[in-house]
Amino acid sequence: MPSSRNLSRQKIIQAAIELFASQGVSETTTKQIAELAQVNEVTLFRQFGNKHGLLLAVIEDAKVFGQLGQSLATELPPASSLAQMLRTYANTCLQALEQTPAVIRSLVGESGQYSLENRQGLGRSFDRANRRVAKYLKTNIGESQADLQFPIEQLTGLLHTLLFGYATIELTSEFHGLWRDRADFLDRVVALFIAGAEAENASIPADRHEIALDLPAPIVERILQTAKKQNLQIYAIAYVLFGAGLSTRELITLTRSNHLSSSDFQLLQITHSSDRQVPVNQWIMGKRYGSYLKNPLTQWLKSRKDAHHALFINEDGAALTAVELERQWQQLTSEIITPTGEPPTIAQTQATWCVEMIMRGLTIEAMELLTGWEAERLEPYLRRAKELTVLAQAFNVDRHSP
Repeated sequence: MPSSRNLSRQKIIQAAIELFASQGVSETTTKQIAELAQVNEVTLFRQFGNKHGLLLAVIEDAKVFGQLGQSLATELPPASSLAQMLRTYANTCLQALEQTPAVIRSLVGESGQYSLENRQGLGRSFDRANRRVAKYLKTNIGESQADLQFPIEQLTGLLHTLLFGYATIELTSEFHGLWRDRADFLDRVVALFIAGAEAENASIPADRHEIALDLPAPIVERILQTAKKQNLQIYAIAYVLFGAGLSTRELITLTRSNHLSSSDFQLLQITHSSDRQVPVNQWIMGKRYGSYLKNPLTQWLKSRKDAHHALFINEDGAALTAVELERQWQQLTSEIITPTGEPPTIAQTQATWCVEMIMRGLTIEAMELLTGWEAERLEPYLRRAKELTVLAQAFNVDRHSP
């Protein structure tokens, strides 16, 4: 049972929050707070010293600052990816900030009048929440921290800066046009952080890219047929990977508007790493997969009932992440083994496309335009295409021998 001192303290803090929210910090007097809390003004001075001491207590005790990070483990559901954790936490944080909009406006508008002690208290509250969120993410991400370019503490610090900036703009302005709604803002924030945080190829110099092996036609066909039996999206993903030769990052950053299709062609506008257009081929390893207007990708788009701008989405209706794509690919290929004795990787779809396009007659200069790569990076695929051509010639010799 709380003591009378703790009870009066909480009553004073709650009264202060209500008055700060309704009329601002500067216009609120200690007498008004004491009257609303139904305590003697002397009690307020005894416990908090003055109004700024009370403001410091409000900052440190209010749920928005003091308890949000601490409650993560019990309030947030288990998450399967960094993207899901970031989105869930960000949404929870914004909901908490919006519980006391007038307090937020007052804190922003009148912060220049606060004492150094008050501003330090506000900073400590942000830091405390940041450390708790960082701890939560570390616990849930586990070993995948090694795939991040930034320490978790820096990641969460930048996240809180964006979230508080969002709340400030939303609560102090109208018709800004920076985002459509909260969902749109969260989509952008999560995509930004995943793109910047995950280290996929980002720290590898262009001349040190690992060269993936291409896949033989029977394995490519099996992957596509297996994908077709699973669902429309995974079939469309496999089709785009083998038909356009995209990287993981390029694929997950595609939007619906990036897809262009007519009776004469089907293109994808690539905006990640290099701005270029890439055709999506109907023919993949000697087999045709639909037409320009009716194929796995167009069928997937026609089935969509949501309004999300991303070309591929996850179960929550948000843009598909690199981690989620990798998980789907592993499920798709779990029972398929390549000639090297290992399951096929996503990188091998790009290698297979490169080799196939060169064998169809595209020059290195043409491939530079389609891939956005330097000629040196394409050389291994040119050599592999020559090897396959020689093998085909050798098979023909054997077939025509007496």
